[in-house]
Amino acid sequence: MLSALLFDLDGTLADTNPIHFLSWQKILKRYGLEIEQDFYEDHISGKHNPQIIRDIFPDMASEAGIQLADEKESLFRELATNLMKPLPGLVDFLNWATTQNLQLALVTNAPKANVDFMLNALELSNTFPVVVLGEELPKAKPDPIPYQITLDKLGINAEEAIAFEDSPSGIISAVGANILTVGVLSTHPTEDLLNAGAKWLIEDFTDSKLKQILYEHGLLL
Repeated sequence: MLSALLFDLDGTLADTNPIHFLSWQKILKRYGLEIEQDFYEDHISGKHNPQIIRDIFPDMASEAGIQLADEKESLFRELATNLMKPLPGLVDFLNWATTQNLQLALVTNAPKANVDFMLNALELSNTFPVVVLGEELPKAKPDPIPYQITLDKLGINAEEAIAFEDSPSGIISAVGANILTVGVLSTHPTEDLLNAGAKWLIEDFTDSKLKQILYEHGLLL
């Protein structure tokens, strides 16, 4: 029986991908690197900041890498203030889940400052009793640890949860924890999400396929 819904943050609760791309584009230009969308999708999207910086600047000192990440996230929050809004249907879906007594959890690689900022901006600060941050764990997504920790915190088995993710990295993490995963098509192409292991795909939370997914788990949306 389904007892919990688990959500990624960026690209799943809100379509922040264009804002992150613009932030990285502006910041990396300061470091002498000009990037386009393809580079962003291949080397940045869905990954944890330390991994991103190690991949792009393998010789960069750790303190400089931390400074770069802080600059980027500060710029993201500045840009997102007026640009960010929840994915269509999200708020109604979360309200419905609450009426069904489903547990809700947030599982993200985003830094805590971004998580607090985004949840506040989306008016969801009190929505997720369980929030699991990749930066506070031994490994972030795509490792399954964040989702395994989430299941432990909720006190449930993998079969009792559905995860919603927009990136291959996040899907690999959730699937690695044996959680049925729904890919949200806000960021990456269909093929990438299916190859990562998504069982279902939805455009957003108004997608009619969401009703079918829940019906198969004994719930009516």
